[in-house]
Amino acid sequence: MNIDANKTVWDQEADVVVIGAGATGLPAAIVARETGASVILLEAEADIGGHAITSGGNVPLGGGTAAQIAAGIHDTPDLVFRDNTDWSVVQPNGFPDYRYNDREIVRAFADYNVATYDWLVAHGVVFVDKAPDDWGGTSIGNSVLREMHAAAMHWPLVQTGAPEPAATAPTRSTGNGLMRPLEVAAKKAGVRTLLEHRMTAIYRDGRVVGVQANHKGKALNIRARQAVVVGTGGHTGNVNFRRMFDPRLTEEYCGLGGMPWSNQDASGEIAAMAIGASLWGLYNQTGEFGIHLTKPGTIGCQYNYRGVKWMPGSKVFDRARASGLSVEDWQNVVMVNMLGARFYDETEGNFSSNNYDQVRPYAYGDWRNPRNVVYKPNNWVNAAMAGLADGQNGGGPIWAIFDAEAVKREKWNPAPPDVDTEHGFFFSAGTLGELAAKIVMKYQRVPMPPAALEATIARYNGFVDAGSDPDFGKPRPAYKIATPPFYAAWATPVPHDSRTGLRINAKCQVLDLNGKIIPGLYCGGESAGGFSQHGLARAAVQGLIAGQNAVREESA
Repeated sequence: MNIDANKTVWDQEADVVVIGAGATGLPAAIVARETGASVILLEAEADIGGHAITSGGNVPLGGGTAAQIAAGIHDTPDLVFRDNTDWSVVQPNGFPDYRYNDREIVRAFADYNVATYDWLVAHGVVFVDKAPDDWGGTSIGNSVLREMHAAAMHWPLVQTGAPEPAATAPTRSTGNGLMRPLEVAAKKAGVRTLLEHRMTAIYRDGRVVGVQANHKGKALNIRARQAVVVGTGGHTGNVNFRRMFDPRLTEEYCGLGGMPWSNQDASGEIAAMAIGASLWGLYNQTGEFGIHLTKPGTIGCQYNYRGVKWMPGSKVFDRARASGLSVEDWQNVVMVNMLGARFYDETEGNFSSNNYDQVRPYAYGDWRNPRNVVYKPNNWVNAAMAGLADGQNGGGPIWAIFDAEAVKREKWNPAPPDVDTEHGFFFSAGTLGELAAKIVMKYQRVPMPPAALEATIARYNGFVDAGSDPDFGKPRPAYKIATPPFYAAWATPVPHDSRTGLRINAKCQVLDLNGKIIPGLYCGGESAGGFSQHGLARAAVQGLIAGQNAVREESA
């Protein structure tokens, strides 16, 4: 929003205003304050942490960190850069992890890995005491091990409301172990944090001069004397925004990893675009690699991302409403679309991504690397989103169908608070026909024909008898669905993280559609584009770069 800064009435002001208290915003706010600026940190939710605090706490920082050196792992910033820009690395479905990364952004990231690791440790983050590994890594480089894990320690888990047991607190990786120490560091540094302040506009008067925020219905103008840093966390919760990258992602894809703790509403991107900012690196959002779109980890609840299970002790359980049923063996369910038809092998997994030693043998930029990857299209998500050929976008709900015997094998409790019956994410009935007729909810745009579901299950039960699945190749279908009661549990794909956003340069300055710097505007993490890597390291590194430059560049 363009304004006249001299005629605007400012309710509050600081040198630097940071939007979003997540894995980008907190480091940016702390380092800006420690560099000498006054800082206001705005957070839309009632608590800090964003999506990061709900995460597994996996932080892939390399380049020669103290943890790597202690484990005898040789790494350099140059190797981090080469790994994350190697055009030749592809997934089994042919999609490249790194080919469309912005080299300038990745170079800055690579050069700042070691400093970020040291900074996090100095600010109270405790990493699990073991050598870097490859667990939880997503597009972090083929050459060496880099993944580290923030230890839960004594911080209460947002998923449960209780701390990790003392015996496992130093060894369990969790986003709490990253974000709570940074919250303490921000308070110690003197960052002024304003919770439940939702940014609604960025103000520009030639340069960026502040923001508008809404606090419990009241609009406030907050001046930024030097800079504004956008760390709002991406766009997966904004249906119209995410559909720019994939038109299939209509309203029913409502599971949203990290929700309901925090939304990814594209507010930072939209506000910046309103004053001329450009988007960047859009392929990385549509490319079919990594976990930006996933198969659910739990069924029977709305928020069913595989890495987060909400329990009744959580402060947001009233919004999550159910924990979901964790699936140990996908042989126990049959997945059907809105019309009660199977569409793919239920045991298939997610899109894969590059990690340590995935490509073997490997040489940087070698045209032979793709030949060392066994081609295997992985289309469970694509098949689930295929829709009904009725001329409408969106695949619609996917339902996991199972019976009483599956409940016994999985040791499930098919009742609240484990499943969400009230809002239509779980149904049960005495017959399959009755079950199909009961499936009525806001995203089921057409009724499920009872006869169709009955025919689908009858055919599948025949595959169990035959020991093969000629329709979709499920390996030796193991269990019939024959014992009442019968169940239908929400099992629709989940949008997880954002890999594209505002165009930034190496200093995390935001650029406009002409490639020109928008003075006073910075961005990092999931609100920024140009870098395909998932998660916490990208956010933390760019938060530090943005926070430092927001002071140094604007004070120069």
